Amino acid sequence: MKQSVLFTRAFKSFPSDEEARGIRFLVRAGFVNKEAAGVYSFLPLGLRVLRNIESIIREEMDRVGGQEILMPILHPRENWEITGRWTSFDALYKVKNREGKEAALGPTHEEIIFPVIKKMVSSYRDLPVYVYQIQDKVRDEARAKSGLLRGREFWMKDFYSFHRDETDLDGFYEKMKKVYLGVFKRLGLKVLVVKASGGTFSKYSHEFQVLSPVGEDLVLYCGKCGFAENKEIAQVKDGEVCLECGGMIKAGSSIEVGNIFKLNTRFSEPFSVAYKDEEGNQRLVYAGCYGIGVSRLMGTIAEVLSDERGLIWPELEAPFLVHLLELDGGRGDVIYRDLQRSGIRVLYDDRKISAGEKFAEADLIGIPWRVVTSKKTGTKLEVKARSSAETRLVTLLNFKRLLKTKR
Repeated sequence: MKQSVLFTRAFKSFPSDEEARGIRFLVRAGFVNKEAAGVYSFLPLGLRVLRNIESIIREEMDRVGGQEILMPILHPRENWEITGRWTSFDALYKVKNREGKEAALGPTHEEIIFPVIKKMVSSYRDLPVYVYQIQDKVRDEARAKSGLLRGREFWMKDFYSFHRDETDLDGFYEKMKKVYLGVFKRLGLKVLVVKASGGTFSKYSHEFQVLSPVGEDLVLYCGKCGFAENKEIAQVKDGEVCLECGGMIKAGSSIEVGNIFKLNTRFSEPFSVAYKDEEGNQRLVYAGCYGIGVSRLMGTIAEVLSDERGLIWPELEAPFLVHLLELDGGRGDVIYRDLQRSGIRVLYDDRKISAGEKFAEADLIGIPWRVVTSKKTGTKLEVKARSSAETRLVTLLNFKRLLKTKR
């Protein structure tokens, strides 16, 4: 894409109503636009990042056997009354149609998926079932702050598994724990697997937390063996010896980017989701739920993978792989066409502005590779990784070979 036709632009100053560094960079660089507290539009650069994150998650969910579906955001009130959450879910948005009939705007989808599964499962032969969606959700958060880290409208991946019994659920739960670690590793994030309360569903759950000063959670963890607990259920204290390995327990603020928990029969029971076993007996279906905050991941990456100059996107989720800057006497058009023909995602800064402005915006936007062509570079290119201070002169052919090797 040519930057001269990109309808969004970078701003000279930071937004005054944002606190976290990541969202300040995202707004200033033109990735997102704030519409209200906790509500953002995803602009071309931001939507590209969001779609790339989705693609990575989707690949991993498909690999484990998940089948993608899409459920509605508008939920019948009756379903929420069946589970008792119409009055107990305090972040539930409620709406009325012109006839006065009430509905909920979906903050989560147990009240929809369980009635669906009830229609599809009748025998033990129908289980297990794995389904997931990536969808917009809304919650009436009391404290919508920190940009994409806590929004009132957000993108989320929720995966539901349905099983014959608790043993089968337990096995898949442990499998998903490993799958989640693989997802976050591909995204370039270091996560702690944090044991947390299971609430009314089960004895415990697991959160995937990224250490960050702006995080709203507090975790106690061992830097040596990875043991971690949410402070709300922690059996250890900051500065104590780790019971697992003898290391030192530390406390840290963190951002929750995903969680997994066993629903067991919490929703199967009120919706009567059951199957017939081999002996013809009716048994309740066991279930698990596995969530990843897609838009929150984008905000987390912007927060923890940035520096004083701007964003630093990993290659897989970056809006483009290469940011091509043409200065006086450069061969921008030729190089741009060549990179495109090679299947390389490239943003071409063909605008007639100063070199200083181009360099500053390139750092702000944070595309992994900056490539400069000018009279000074001649037939070669000045290449620099956004995460490095080193620059080098290489031919176009060698640069493409470098990209192939890195990938």
